[in-house]
Amino acid sequence: MKADTILVKNGDNKKVIEKPGKLYKFLLESENMEANIAELESGAESRWFNHAGEEIHIVLKGELEYFVDDKIYKLNEGDILWHKSNINHKAKNISKCKVIYLTIGTPPTFKLSMI
Repeated sequence: MKADTILVKNGDNKKVIEKPGKLYKFLLESENMEANIAELESGAESRWFNHAGEEIHIVLKGELEYFVDDKIYKLNEGDILWHKSNINHKAKNISKCKVIYLTIGTPPTFKLSMI
């Protein structure tokens, strides 16, 4: 993408992938970064990831445990976690409600085959 500005209106998802208890909305991708929203139902968790780059996770709703290698971070609504992406990492919803969090990563490495 060679654009100077990218606007994504609510509901304008680039791609949506749904798995049992999980929903991933791919919002945008530029040459240097990407953004997606993940929704995890109560008790659902992602698989382990390990890839190049850096990530920021912002919890928009609910409570989340985020595993980065052997450390576990308990995140609540409004909390932000940054980590290097080449360290094993995964998310788990520990609340009784759906958790929603935004991930911004650089460089863009989140591929559909990784889910």
